[in-house]
Amino acid sequence: MTDTHASSTHPGRTFALEFLRDPLHVASLIPSAGPLCRQAAAPLPETGDPVVLDLGAGTGQVTDVIQERLAGRGRHIAVEFNPRMAAVLAERHPKVEVVCDDARAVVDRLLAEGVRTDLTVSGLPWLLTSPKDTTIFGPLARLAAPGGAVTQLAHAWIRFFPAAKQVQRNLEAHFEEVVVSRTVMANIPPAVVYIARRPKP
Repeated sequence: MTDTHASSTHPGRTFALEFLRDPLHVASLIPSAGPLCRQAAAPLPETGDPVVLDLGAGTGQVTDVIQERLAGRGRHIAVEFNPRMAAVLAERHPKVEVVCDDARAVVDRLLAEGVRTDLTVSGLPWLLTSPKDTTIFGPLARLAAPGGAVTQLAHAWIRFFPAAKQVQRNLEAHFEEVVVSRTVMANIPPAVVYIARRPKP
């Protein structure tokens, strides 16, 4: 996470370069737009010291919104598997705990440590997700604090893929309430946010 070339690059440019290197895993040429990020962070408590987990944080578009809303409160853990994007993220947000690792491995460690999250925002791509991989929502449900929520960003057109339908079924298997936001047309491409609340026992 010490790639000085990556950390000195404009975050949007880094994001685009990483998309060109690995389009299936980065999943978008353009980072998420502000309206989509604000929708994803909407369940964040306005008081107290919440714990926020930011999965697939990229170069920090959702992270920006979360940090603004936290305003110095709580604990913010941002996970990004791509080391070049993680370097940019860490440089832009020195107060955020940036972890360059696999999302599931980080979730398992947090569970083992007894951490509980008030909000998990996931920007993990769906297109390559197999039914086995979508079991991350079980651990995320166990990780959620009472009253906590999980939000998942998704391009609107991906919702009709079998993998995306499996993701929704897995969310519904682990949470009592799963709602889908209106399509955020200001995002390129248009996208939605799945909001899951009340983890099932």
